[in-house]
Amino acid sequence: MLDAAVKALSQMMSPPMRSILWRSIGLALVLIVVLAIGLQRLLSWFATYGEVWLEGLLGPSWHSSLEVLSWIISIAAGFGVVFGSVFLMPAITSLVASFFVDDVADIVEREYYPAERPGTALPFNQAILEGIKTALLTILVYLLALPLVFLAGAGFLIFFLAAAWLLGREYFELAAMRFRSPEDAKAMRRDNAATIFTAGLFIAAFVSIPIVNLATPIFGMAFMVHMHKRLSGPRPELIEPARQMR
Repeated sequence: MLDAAVKALSQMMSPPMRSILWRSIGLALVLIVVLAIGLQRLLSWFATYGEVWLEGLLGPSWHSSLEVLSWIISIAAGFGVVFGSVFLMPAITSLVASFFVDDVADIVEREYYPAERPGTALPFNQAILEGIKTALLTILVYLLALPLVFLAGAGFLIFFLAAAWLLGREYFELAAMRFRSPEDAKAMRRDNAATIFTAGLFIAAFVSIPIVNLATPIFGMAFMVHMHKRLSGPRPELIEPARQMR
C-alpha cells in the first residue's frame, strides 16, 4: 500500500500527468470560489433576515438566543470563502476526479502495467454522476458531524475518518469500473472494505494539506489504480493474447 502511494506521488509531476494536474487544479479552484461565495451569501442572508424569520416562527422568547446565533453567523459569513474552501475540499475533489478518471488511469496503466489490457473508459455521464453522488454524500456527512467540532475536537476526527471512507470508496470504484461492471466494482469494494478504508486514510491525509490538496484527484485516482490492480491478483484474462502465447 505504501509502495502504491509512493508510485502515485512520484508520477504526479511527470510530463504526461502535468497537463491533467494543472487542468484539475484550475477546475477545483473555480468550484471552490463559486461554492464558497455561495456559502458566504447564504450565511449573510441568514444573519440579516433569518433571525427575524426564526423569531416569528419560534416566538419572542427566543429573541436573545437568536441574536447570539445571528452574531455568530455574521462572523462566520466573514470567513465564508476560507471556511468553505476547507469544508468543501473533499467534496470538490470527488467531483473534479470524475472529470479526469480515465486520463489519469490511462497514464498509470501504460507506465506500470503495459502488458495488461487497458481499462475501458467510463461513460462521461456515469463518471460525473458518481462524482456528484459522492460530493453530496460528503457534504451531508460533514453537516451531521459539524456540531461535534465543539466537543473536544471530535468533529475533526469524524471529518477525517468520513473523508477516508468516502474518498477511498469513490476513487476505488472509479478505478475498478474501468474493468468491471458498477455492481461488481461495488461488490469488490465491500469485500475489501478494510483495505480500501485504510487506503482512504492516505487520501484523507493528502486532502487535509492546504494547497497541496488541490492535486487530490490526481493522487487519489493514481493510487487507487494501483490498489485495484493489487487486489485483483493474477488475472490472465487481462493479459494481452500475445503475451499469453509465449
